[in-house]
Amino acid sequence: MQPGSTAHWGATLPQPGGMAHRARSRQCSREHADIDLQAIMRMDLVQLQEHCRIESERFFHGQPHDTRFAYELFRRALVECCEASWEYLFNHYRGLVERWIRRSGAFASTGESSEFFVSSAFARFWQAISPERFASFPTLASLLHYLQLCAACVVIDSVRAQSWAEMVSVESTCGWEQACDTPPDEEVIDRVAREEFWRQINALLAGDTERFVVYHSFVMGRKPGEIYQLRRDLFGSVADVYNVKRNVLGRLSRNQELRRMAGL
Repeated sequence: MQPGSTAHWGATLPQPGGMAHRARSRQCSREHADIDLQAIMRMDLVQLQEHCRIESERFFHGQPHDTRFAYELFRRALVECCEASWEYLFNHYRGLVERWIRRSGAFASTGESSEFFVSSAFARFWQAISPERFASFPTLASLLHYLQLCAACVVIDSVRAQSWAEMVSVESTCGWEQACDTPPDEEVIDRVAREEFWRQINALLAGDTERFVVYHSFVMGRKPGEIYQLRRDLFGSVADVYNVKRNVLGRLSRNQELRRMAGL
């Protein structure tokens, strides 16, 4: 994202018009200019959110705007772990993040919904920027630029994981019909190799939840929604199944011994 891009603000902002709206915006701008940083940091959440909304509208209309209110919301969310601030930011910027994802050249090949990647991008952003690291992002633009990078990365990671998933599926389903044309000694070697391959995978799985997802994804060929319906007691939502699957595939794809066995 380039500095000054209109993508720095929310994607689903209202578009009020008319002289009355412009007059209110000018009045709000003068009022905001008189607010110092310490006052913003002491501001209650509802008031802060309202200021953020107003400044977002001003940005959308190409008017001078103040980014300090949105930045303070990010600070509260990431440094103070304020869930209400995080929820507001998620709803405020989710449309923007979804547009970034849909513009990704890799998105069409993922087969996933854009909504899934929106949640993943925000989760990655949250995990990456610890309270200690927040100072490395001194402006709203720098924070949103990093959020955009997170959006691109979750799409690319999904494509890479799918390539690995296809290989795992082939290993799990290469069946007896292929063995019919294979000499007995080679058939035994192939079977032992496949068993060793799956033993290696099993050793890398962290618990029954991951084993359940791997088995039903790559042996039974079920989709995340179907897996969720099977064990709603195990997963809070379909997104939880997606997250387990993505994490497992990422871990497997980084294992050098497994890559060697798979011929990668």
